[in-house]
Amino acid sequence: MKGKKNSLASKGLALAAAVALALTAGCSAPDGGGSKGGAAVGADQAVSRASAPASLPEGEPVARAASVLGPSVVQVNVLGAEGEGVGSGVIYRRDGYVVTNNHVVEGASRVEVAFADGTTEEGEVVGGDEFTDLAVVRVDRGGLPAARFGESDELVPGQLAIAIGSPQSFQSTVTSGVVSGVGRELPAELTGGDTALVDLVQTDAPISPGNSGGALADRSGEVVGVNVAYVPPGAGAESLGFAIPSDTVVSVADQLIEDGEAVHPYLGVSLTALTSEAAERFGTAAESGALVTEVVPGGPADEAGVEAGDVMTAVGSTAVESSGDLLSALRDHAPGETVELTVVRDGEERTVDVRLGERDV
Repeated sequence: MKGKKNSLASKGLALAAAVALALTAGCSAPDGGGSKGGAAVGADQAVSRASAPASLPEGEPVARAASVLGPSVVQVNVLGAEGEGVGSGVIYRRDGYVVTNNHVVEGASRVEVAFADGTTEEGEVVGGDEFTDLAVVRVDRGGLPAARFGESDELVPGQLAIAIGSPQSFQSTVTSGVVSGVGRELPAELTGGDTALVDLVQTDAPISPGNSGGALADRSGEVVGVNVAYVPPGAGAESLGFAIPSDTVVSVADQLIEDGEAVHPYLGVSLTALTSEAAERFGTAAESGALVTEVVPGGPADEAGVEAGDVMTAVGSTAVESSGDLLSALRDHAPGETVELTVVRDGEERTVDVRLGERDV
């Protein structure tokens, strides 16, 4: 299970081949929000782009990336009803905002942020979002070394991935591996919570208890994900770690800072991976897309005429090859907006207009 120990189910449960979920996605970030690469940012959000020391050779990409990002990764110490816990966090804005996992700080009576330079500050939870497992903590300190957030939708399997956090309270620990996959899904029974985690980045960079909320970075030291969970060896897995993609982090963090909560557009469907078995079961000839297994009666998709067995292949002009792609595309839209979905039904492609609802908290 996930939690302050950041582990998944330890009873030998295997990842499900087909994951049904109620579809939710974070809204797009407000203009000028976040610290994302290339985006215009306000004075409190601006970051001075750090560079690796000249003493580090070009042939050491992990060390160079760690030297750039290391000062932006913090340890999050919490005290709650169940005792003490340790997680990690990433400095999101230089004016005192830190992003971490919701499960790290949820229910905490006290939060302390320990910086890479050895100093600490009392933290206040600004808001948390259980659907994406993200939260924002604020400390009363300015001039912080905010991280730079890259474009997670540009990630490709096989590229270098670097994890920085506080596993087992060993602060500023650096591990490395590759991006093993994108658009991954973990059902609620494996996350230890009430909500499935979707559209995740999979990595084989070693992640351990305490890494929750820490950074997953690329070779330039830009954050491409916030580490959230792993499957422990006791469950028959090896090097299976997961991170929330930076696109989601920026969207949700900006909402939490602005409003104290995140709003999620709601489609009202359950989905599964389009395997050959699933395609045969639902009688579809589509080779890629998000397969609808159930439509919530009276929901937005139902009112638009979406049916079980439909395969969603595009949102507007954005192609959809998986449910993760669908979530990413919907992130650019807010509740109340009407989106055009392309679906394949009975071998024929058609479009439907869906007015997005809002996911209840």
